[in-house]
Amino acid sequence: MKVSQAVPGRVFVIRLEDGDILHEAIEELAVAERIRAAALVVVGGADAGSRLVVGPQDGRSSPVVPLEHVLGNVHEICGTGTLFPDEAGRPVLHMHIAAGRKDAAVAGCVRRGVKVWHVMEVILWELRETVATRRKDPATGFELLDPG
Repeated sequence: MKVSQAVPGRVFVIRLEDGDILHEAIEELAVAERIRAAALVVVGGADAGSRLVVGPQDGRSSPVVPLEHVLGNVHEICGTGTLFPDEAGRPVLHMHIAAGRKDAAVAGCVRRGVKVWHVMEVILWELRETVATRRKDPATGFELLDPG
């Protein structure tokens, strides 16, 4: 386990609008507001065609081959995530959501592009006084969180 501390900063109440791409909008806000690190929750609607990473094709194979799931229709969603800079200082959102419609649900990572259906609400808690960074892991190819 690797651990560091942070100090709470500003809190942002965000309404994403129809057609916004979740991770792109949050990362753009982070640049505009100079948010280096944050914790987030989200609720709302994901539009048809939204794409989720739903796991590796084979759990322990290398290289890791991600599985993608495309939402075939509008889904209700809720999720949680973190925002930390990559090694170049760019903010990177890592968020997983659960998406449901009628009696079916799927969960996964939003990095492939989750499109807002009418509205998504996000609460973002800024984390200050942290040196945590996402660093490329040569073994997996993932940008893993290094708490510092």
